[in-house]
Amino acid sequence: MTAKISYEDVEVGTELPAQTFPVTRATLVQYAGASGDFNPIHWNEKFAREVGLPDVIAHGMFTMAEAARVVTDWVGDPGAVAEYGVRFTKPVVVPNDDQGAVIEVSGKVAAKLDDNQVRVDLTAMSAGQKVLGMARAVVRLA
Repeated sequence: MTAKISYEDVEVGTELPAQTFPVTRATLVQYAGASGDFNPIHWNEKFAREVGLPDVIAHGMFTMAEAARVVTDWVGDPGAVAEYGVRFTKPVVVPNDDQGAVIEVSGKVAAKLDDNQVRVDLTAMSAGQKVLGMARAVVRLA
């Protein structure tokens, strides 16, 4: 695959399509099975509260991956992502109800770099709080 977005067609400030990702307790159990991360803070409400959390929280790497989907869906090729990093600022709290939590992710091109690359800055929010800080990806465009 190759990137579907052309470097020439992108300017600083170009906004990527925002996305919303629902997260339920079932989602967390599925992710735990796929990742091998069975830390009880991600599925056991009693344990999560005992260690000082408000409730069960989503895996940080899950949250990071959901945010990256905004970039990979936009560019059309996951292999076009040359660099990606975030800081975890707040947990995504996932209540035990039919709705769970929602992660809202937006992004925009913050810089045009050499070699047909751009830096994309992402904003990830849940329950009105920024859950990822310094979320940035460097992407090679067509």
